[in-house]
Amino acid sequence: MTETRTAQYEGMFLFPQSAVADLQGTVETVKQMLTARGATICSITKWDERRLAYDIAGNKRGLYILAYFTAPTAMLKEIERDCNLNERMLRSLVTRADHLTTEQMNDAEGQAKLAMEMKLRRPEGDETGEAMAAAPAPAAE
Repeated sequence: MTETRTAQYEGMFLFPQSAVADLQGTVETVKQMLTARGATICSITKWDERRLAYDIAGNKRGLYILAYFTAPTAMLKEIERDCNLNERMLRSLVTRADHLTTEQMNDAEGQAKLAMEMKLRRPEGDETGEAMAAAPAPAAE
């Protein structure tokens, strides 16, 4: 019987600046991509909006999404492949995060800020994502 090995990972995902207008859709894209390959997301936050050092596909600015997750080690190549094939994503980088504790990965403050920003950016009358914005942040273990 083979045992599935899992590891902790840190993923940085770069989207064009236009993704800020649909922040919830952008976060859902990352979540869907990770969970489709068996990953368990510990936390996901909007890291920053920055000017890029060089143009990428005609974009001068980008939105960075930072995610901490655990996934089967055999699925890492599949996750990276999905990132490369995603048309909305400009770049991605996934590295091992063995140096982080579970408490550091479950950043409740960053999750709360992301939920608040998604709630503020949602168009008037749009109730999608209300559960995500209203959900309490996960408690640190």
